Amino acid sequence: KIKDEHGVHARPAGAIVNCAKKFASEITIRKDGREANAKRLLSVMGLGAKCGELLEFFIDGNDEETAAVELERVCREILG
Repeated sequence: KIKDEHGVHARPAGAIVNCAKKFASEITIRKDGREANAKRLLSVMGLGAKCGELLEFFIDGNDEETAAVELERVCREILG
């Protein structure tokens, strides 16, 4: 759940993308039935995620467990 009052703007979206790009797994973010490729900045920003909304991450690949832990850490740091 997003706690940052500004939502997912350029800085947090960039942090998510930079983290996601470190992993070989496919990483998708879902919000209100819409999906975004977590490795593409405009895709993540295009979700228009605002404070109070919930983001769901779907990770599939050989390094999915490590990716999940790292993405959770980054999201907690930048989005609250």
